[in-house]
Amino acid sequence: MLKITHDAKAAIQELLAANDRQNGGLRISVQAGGCAGLQYGMKLEESPNEDDIVLQADWGAIYIEPESAAKLDGTTVDFTETVAGKGFNFENPNAEGKCSCGKSFA
Repeated sequence: MLKITHDAKAAIQELLAANDRQNGGLRISVQAGGCAGLQYGMKLEESPNEDDIVLQADWGAIYIEPESAAKLDGTTVDFTETVAGKGFNFENPNAEGKCSCGKSFA
């Protein structure tokens, strides 16, 4: 399913703690939008939906809607901090192409 790097795990754990969601998780989804047609969505949640795929670990939980699962299969989620900013990055083998800013894919 998803591969979460060490830096992404630490960032997720920090987000959950900072937002009082230690028992909750981070929802990762694929939605229509962006220049290339699809974009990633991320949202803190208190609990999963009934039909969610739940990836539970000691650093937190990831919730994935069934509609997004196939588009995310094999994706590596990383977190980077550079002079230009910080944020989550997705390396998705299912993406046929990306927009120039890297925020959306086809």
